[in-house]
Amino acid sequence: MDHNPDRLCVWPGYFDARTSRRSGRRVPKDSSVLKPDLEGLFLAARKLGLKKIKREERVSHPARPHQGEGRMWVSRTGSKQSVGANSKEELLQLIGAQWRQMQREQKEANADRVARGPQTGDRRARSQRKGRGAAATPQRSSFKKRPGFKKR
Repeated sequence: MDHNPDRLCVWPGYFDARTSRRSGRRVPKDSSVLKPDLEGLFLAARKLGLKKIKREERVSHPARPHQGEGRMWVSRTGSKQSVGANSKEELLQLIGAQWRQMQREQKEANADRVARGPQTGDRRARSQRKGRGAAATPQRSSFKKRPGFKKR
């Protein structure tokens, strides 16, 4: 691929909260996320206001060749115009803060939905909520017919 000084390469591994700075995280802990992936990175960049973005899936970072995490190319001039980021580090921190906020909102919405319970008329969800699991219901194949046993 040709060198283009206008493009910035952004890897999802830069935002991994489980890794240290020495291992490859490039943002502070308050801008990092759990389980970063390319799709989440792309959505956070879009929500931040970046327009010129290109994704490459199944590409490995040279320091992490076993992970096919993918990468994202961002236009340097586009990021300066739309977000006001003067450097790559500033852009990474803005994307990370947006991504973490998105994860927090998703977690709160999920917890709220679980707390509300199933909707009225949702029989499948209501039956699953009653606590009848596979261990509580006997399997028909485990019952053996006895000679004098009669079904009612």
